[in-house]
Amino acid sequence: MTALLTIIVLILIAIAVWQMTKIFEFSQIGIENAQVANDKDNKLNGYLMFAFLGFLYILTIFSLWKWSRVLLPEAASEHGKDYDTLMAISMALIFTVQLITQTLLHYFAFKYHGKKGRKALFYADNDKLEFIWTIIPVITLAGLILYGLYTWTTIMDINEDDDPIVIELYAQQFNWKARYAGEDNVLGDANVRFLNDYDGQNILGIDSSDPNGMDDVVSTTEIHLPVNRKVVFKMRSQDVLHSAYMPHFRAQMNCVPGMITQFSFTPTITTAEMREKPGIQDKVEHINELRAERRAKGEDLDDWEFDYLLVCNKICGTSHYNMQMKIVVETEEEFNAWMKEQKTFSETVAGTER
Repeated sequence: MTALLTIIVLILIAIAVWQMTKIFEFSQIGIENAQVANDKDNKLNGYLMFAFLGFLYILTIFSLWKWSRVLLPEAASEHGKDYDTLMAISMALIFTVQLITQTLLHYFAFKYHGKKGRKALFYADNDKLEFIWTIIPVITLAGLILYGLYTWTTIMDINEDDDPIVIELYAQQFNWKARYAGEDNVLGDANVRFLNDYDGQNILGIDSSDPNGMDDVVSTTEIHLPVNRKVVFKMRSQDVLHSAYMPHFRAQMNCVPGMITQFSFTPTITTAEMREKPGIQDKVEHINELRAERRAKGEDLDDWEFDYLLVCNKICGTSHYNMQMKIVVETEEEFNAWMKEQKTFSETVAGTER
């Protein structure tokens, strides 16, 4: 009952305020209507448009300065430079066009603000202007598209004559597994129907009847890559649509259930070399400062160390955020030594029943 009475009182108060406002408006008959903008109001709004333009660009410059450290470092792959160049050109064009159009928009809002006695000019059309603002975007976009297609074709050129290392990335909710093609550099056939074979040891469903698969090497914790050696990734998904995203290498490809997709690149910077970059060291220091503050509040956090990562860039379920795998880029000698320590598929399933 108290709540109902409170609501009724509030409604009555609102009605009373509304009625008093109407009475005040009627009492202002003969005085200039404050709800109609005059020359002073229009001029003030024109200046406010300029103020907003200044605020917009100050905010943009501040954001670029303040949070530039969260941007990706230099590309760690051979094709990454082409990718970054295309991105830089696109962003430069976007910022240039935005600067020109927004400046003109706010300038005209001030220059042509309403004035008593001024009449708006009805300007039907201008073929020359329409030609200019049509042909310039067409040429610009055509150039971007052609350059983008050239860059995409270059990136997606998977040439088997380069003798690349062949690695399969197997995606499933919510982890990654990697399978190396072994000494023959040919991946054996695989199928989800074989996943439970060999007392559950066949975690990627490798077909044991295919001799190419017996020397394959499976890694569930890390991906090791030799620097300056081309790598071809063959990608499969066990369940839903995933996306293999390796941001530091500017590489991404969807993992689609029922089909194999692929992407290739050549790593150019080892993990150890990237950790020595000043930008990376600054980022590590900043993150560890934040972690130290959180540890002081009782959270259990270790210091962070930079690593290349393979992550999922599709929202694939509840643990999507944590679907990642460490990538180690190292010298050819270190890579070969690591490979010798790994068990082949035939060694893994030896002594187990299919």
